[in-house]
Amino acid sequence: MQKVMGALLLMIGLAGAAQADVAKKPPYWASITAGQARMRTGPGRNFPASWLYQRAGLPLKVVEIYQSWRKVQDPDGAEGWLLVHLLGDKRTAMIKDAPKPLRVSPDRESRVAWMAAPGVVGRISHCANGWCNFDAGGRAGYVEIADIWGVDPGEQVP
Repeated sequence: MQKVMGALLLMIGLAGAAQADVAKKPPYWASITAGQARMRTGPGRNFPASWLYQRAGLPLKVVEIYQSWRKVQDPDGAEGWLLVHLLGDKRTAMIKDAPKPLRVSPDRESRVAWMAAPGVVGRISHCANGWCNFDAGGRAGYVEIADIWGVDPGEQVP
């Protein structure tokens, strides 16, 4: 009986998360919550997997919604479908193209605290006026929005 109740509560929780997520209108940003997530060619387990992500926290842009599936775009431009429970609201971004400075304040003239290599993923917050606070495993600083993938130009993130 406990297993049935546990499964029922899990299903109710997933349905609630999916319903809350439906209120969002694409496009919007999300990140992978699981250590492994299969991107599929269509919105269903019967569609073949096109990619296996093994990077929790990777930012994705949700571009379409179909029931409990989300069509996403990854930093390389690949598009496919993921189950909604593999995605979370935690805002992350990825450093683009070349090493980028993480500065102590949102100003090009401020001191460089760290250098972040291309492909580094970090949590973002306090995005405004073309800058975001970027934290990659405790190494934090401000990076220009143009240097990261995971934030729209002009977007403000609390």
